[in-house]
Amino acid sequence: MTLDNLRGIGRLKEHKASRAEVARLLASAETSLRDAKRTELSNGSRLDLAYKAIMQAALAALYANGFRPSTSEPGHQQTTIQTLPKTIGSAADRMTVLDGFRRARNLADYERGDVEEAKARECAEWAAQLIADVRTWVKKNRPELS
Repeated sequence: MTLDNLRGIGRLKEHKASRAEVARLLASAETSLRDAKRTELSNGSRLDLAYKAIMQAALAALYANGFRPSTSEPGHQQTTIQTLPKTIGSAADRMTVLDGFRRARNLADYERGDVEEAKARECAEWAAQLIADVRTWVKKNRPELS
């Protein structure tokens, strides 16, 4: 399914991003990632912050492609992650891993699941790579936004 198809069914809305918006999202992602690496925080908080960094980077990628998620629709975070193959060319298996972090974070938040230190650390590692990939993609494909 294309980004335009997702717009057509109401999962995405058109959005004209500014350089400042994309920069703010990526800077926020970096801040969330930095905080996710603070070992004095609980593993659940670290996972939440790393996941937030993933979402901020994925949202920057959507913005750079001229879209934003329809937040009035349930599942907008899942949609934001699942668009990564279309927005920056991420491999589908990578998107599956990132979506797994969304599920782990939801379990921790809503069902009080325990979070292992390794899961929080792994999520932060994936977030760091995604932020770098989004920055590279924007610089190459939408230099006016970088």
